[in-house]
Amino acid sequence: MSHRMIDKQRLGTLARLTFGNTASRIYLGLVLAVTVFVAVDTLFVTHEDASFAGVWLFLLAAPTVFAFFLGSSMAGAGTAGPAWFVYLALVVSVLVQACALGWFSRLVRRAGGGHPAHPQGA
Repeated sequence: MSHRMIDKQRLGTLARLTFGNTASRIYLGLVLAVTVFVAVDTLFVTHEDASFAGVWLFLLAAPTVFAFFLGSSMAGAGTAGPAWFVYLALVVSVLVQACALGWFSRLVRRAGGGHPAHPQGA
């Protein structure tokens, strides 16, 4: 097998783990809904005080996004770094967690292997 074929297989597997299962799709849909909520709240709603709508997005991306922030602060980029880094950290964190959810759901499906949860006579 050529090196390119192996890379395509790995990318295909990562794409299926990230986007091709129910758990990842539900998570990504929830993140999309919260992102739309944050965008609407930020652009179209006036507040007397600061709005904490964006906190929900960070909570959905936790704990991975906080690992990115810790790494950037250890590299000397301040608290969270420039705005582009915050957005990139959010996107990468969500994709990493969607892939992890896909991997975990695949693991659970394989471990079940069609065995009943409560065998007869037990």
